[in-house]
Order: sequence, then structure tokens, then C-alpha cells
Amino acid sequence: MKAVRFHEHGGLDVLRYEDVDDLRPSSGEIVVEVRACALNHLDLFQRRGIPGVRLPHTSGSDVAGVVALSTVPDVKPGQRVMLQPGLSCGRCRACLSGIDNLCGEYDIIGYRSEGGYAEFVAAPAVNAIPLPDHIGFHEAAAFPLVFVTAWHMLIDRARLRAGETVLVLAAGSGVGQAAIQIARLHGARVIATAGSTDKLNRARDLGADGVIDHYSEDVASEVRALVGRAGVDVVCEHVGEATWAASLKCLARGGRLVTCGATTGPHVSVDLRHLFTKQQSLIGSYMGTKGELLSAAHHFFTGDFTPVVDCVFPLREAVDAQKRLEQKKQFGKIVLDPTLS
Repeated sequence: MKAVRFHEHGGLDVLRYEDVDDLRPSSGEIVVEVRACALNHLDLFQRRGIPGVRLPHTSGSDVAGVVALSTVPDVKPGQRVMLQPGLSCGRCRACLSGIDNLCGEYDIIGYRSEGGYAEFVAAPAVNAIPLPDHIGFHEAAAFPLVFVTAWHMLIDRARLRAGETVLVLAAGSGVGQAAIQIARLHGARVIATAGSTDKLNRARDLGADGVIDHYSEDVASEVRALVGRAGVDVVCEHVGEATWAASLKCLARGGRLVTCGATTGPHVSVDLRHLFTKQQSLIGSYMGTKGELLSAAHHFFTGDFTPVVDCVFPLREAVDAQKRLEQKKQFGKIVLDPTLS
């Protein structure tokens, strides 16, 4: 089969479209013929070099396709599926308590395991979520990782309530566009930032009540102009160093900042005096549980959520796809399709 792999860390030039061995599923696994695989910033971090990646490596955590081979009776060849990206042992206290993203062996498809930048991918059968016929593969691949991440951030970790105000950073990102939709579904008012007029307009189309250009405007000042001096109840932060200071300035007394990423760098500072006198909360969040993904998927399948597909590239053009992500040109998810020539 064909796959896109890197044999060493580096720039875009290390990605190779090449032949690899065909897959056979281990006990409890399925092999899925990949019809779509969405990109994540994790793919870029892996290529550049992060711990835990064995070389050569195939990235790709967001997969939708058709079951080709199965070792379990309840997941049959020919079935349309999307894959839950989180991998866990299924035996520990966390897994048995339904908080599998706290499993000590937690992994993500395409992180330490081989991923979906390929014509086929192997995964545990328990990670297969049946796809209704009206859901396209491209949209399905654009859904799992970012929607379960944003759902876990806002609903489980930040405990978002109807009537609250949420600031969503980088609305054009996968997590950003998902967070806008999830917050709106739960009755929150949404303020979103983005870096161009087109992205700001698209954020409004998704349901943002107010928008801010984070390149040309002062985010904290604009937030106060939109919601008053009190600030926002929740900040959905996943950018890191570049936005951290402004995010804290936007936070109301008793507010919660929930973060799931650091795409611009992990090193930030906090004035503890402001943190404790204003009784604010800084909350870490990582991925989400299988149950949360199923809850979010229900709203996807019934039309409440529309995962945004920015553009689709053939698998062999993974270099161009990653280049677009690196240059921050996308709004929503960039998708690879191995069936395109």
C-alpha cells in the first residue's frame, strides 16, 4: 500500500510518498481503508521532532473510511466508520471509570502508533464509530479529534453554563471552529478571534456573536468593549505564548481559562496575586473520553454540528497540505484523500 512517512525529523522535504507493507490486524483490531484523514498540528510537531515518535513514521490521527479487515464479529468489512483517535488500555481504573483519557497508557492514533496518512490503517475495533450514510468521509475525518477536544474543554473541564460568555482564540483552527459550535449549542455567548476579514466573517457564520482581529486589534480592549469591563467567563485557549497574556486580561473574576495546546510555545507567566484575588481558575485539558466523543457525534449526525473542511488534497500531496497548515491559511480542517489522484 501507499503511505506518506518521514524517516528523519526536519522540514517538509522529509515527507515521502512511498510503498509500505500491507497491514494485517492483530486480535481485537480492524484494518480500515482510509477514505479521508484530517491534519492536526500534532503532525507538524512530529515531523519537526518530538519525543515518542519511532522512525520511520506515518502521522494522521483523524480517520474515516471503510472497514477492510476485522477480527471481531460486530465490526464487519464494508462498514463505514470514523475512528475515535484516543487509544487506552481498557483495563485500568481510569478506563473502567469512563475517563479513558486519563489512562496511564493513553496514546493517539498516529502519535506513537502508525496513523492515517496511508491507504489503510489498523486500529482497535472498539475505536470504530459507525457512520450514517448521509455523513461524508471528508466531514467525518474533520470531526473527531477537534470536537472531542473542544467538548472536553468546555463542557467537562470548564463546566460551561448557558448564558455565560466564552472567548474562543483562533476561530480558524480546528479546535476554534469546534468550540464556537459547542458553546453556541450550550447557550453561551461567543466572542472569537481570527487573523483575517474572511476568517472573521466565517466565524460569525458559525455563530460567533462578536469577532476580533487578533493581528490588528488589541484583544483585551476589544473584549471589554464587547462584553464590558467584567470580562468573559471562559477563555478557550490553545495557542500558548502568543495569546496567553491577553487571555488572562480578558478573564472575569471567578472566570476559567481552559487550555489544551501551545502551538506558539509552552512557556508563559502568571501573576499569582491576580489569580487568587480574582479567584480565577487555570484548567488543563487533553483530548476527551470515548463517551464525550459519542455525545458530540450525536449532534454531528443530527446536524447540530458542521465540521468545517477547509480543502482536500490527494494523499500524495501531503507536503502541500502540511505547508498550508504551517502557513495558517486554513479555516477548519485540511483533509487528505488517498482515493484522489
